[in-house]
Amino acid sequence: MNLQQAAWRAKTLPPVEKLAGGMVSVPVPIPDNPLRYTLCYLIPGDDGLVVVDPGWDSDLGWDALTSGLAEAGATAADVTGVVLTHVHPDHHGLTGRLRDASGAWVAMHPAEQATMLRDQDAEPSAALTGWLRELHVPAEEIDRLLARWGKAVHSHFAPLADADVMLEDGDFVPLAGRRLRAIWTPGHTPGHLCLFDADAQVLLTGDHVLPRISPNIGLQLSGGDPLGRYLESLEKVAAYDACEALPGHEYRFRGIAARAAELDGHHRERCREILATVDRLGAPTIWQVASELTWSRPWDQIGPMLVGAVAETAAHVELLVRSGDLVREGERLRAGALSGLGH
Repeated sequence: MNLQQAAWRAKTLPPVEKLAGGMVSVPVPIPDNPLRYTLCYLIPGDDGLVVVDPGWDSDLGWDALTSGLAEAGATAADVTGVVLTHVHPDHHGLTGRLRDASGAWVAMHPAEQATMLRDQDAEPSAALTGWLRELHVPAEEIDRLLARWGKAVHSHFAPLADADVMLEDGDFVPLAGRRLRAIWTPGHTPGHLCLFDADAQVLLTGDHVLPRISPNIGLQLSGGDPLGRYLESLEKVAAYDACEALPGHEYRFRGIAARAAELDGHHRERCREILATVDRLGAPTIWQVASELTWSRPWDQIGPMLVGAVAETAAHVELLVRSGDLVREGERLRAGALSGLGH
């Protein structure tokens, strides 16, 4: 058991830790969140260092990040670039503050920038309301969800630092003295990136592959087939099984291929549960299906995570519709010709 895993089990903050290839992991707290912290990574090069996923924007987080830099023998002035695996606030929140303190460039995948700019152009409550209506969530439930989500809605849509550098699949991060390659792994977000360091034999997995929990794969405002893309991306990272995985949360681990297979199996089992639920209910809405599925806590106790639960259900439904296992009839779902459940 490594230090990060021991700290996770003890429900404490892990230490700043030096890793393979001179990398340093820095836990940046996420206030009032069960994930507790984001694992930020400092990657040294010949003329400075790159920070991967600076973490949630708070004074506590900033103190943790600058203290981690100090333990690595650096300051914000030594940071030449910031790379984002994706632009969720628990990863991207401190980027603007770090950029202002260092003059660093900011890099992400083009699809991630497009998502970020679109979200920031939207009025938060209106955007979420419209999206939930498209998923046929009852009006009274939308009001409850907005009340429960409260500040989290505005945090998700808050303006964040824009990109200076675009990293396409296979591109190298512009850091002299390192071979850090971007691996495009859409699913959790459209432009999610993993980062592969061949010399250190590590794969920074962001939220794509975590050691213990399943990342939320939900239908997004932009639509598409996020679960289908995610399952394809799991196959992609399984090829890096010789590497140690450095995730964005929890703790570093080995066995990427086995973990990818577990996550694939989890989502395929969820698809089977949805098909059985649709068959049992007859012609349900996505909301009705979601309320009948197995979750980590009772449906009426999920609270703000209801939005993620509905989005995740919708992503699975989208995959099943595309495969022909389900058919949409207005807001209702019925078994498709390929499901083996047709009546």
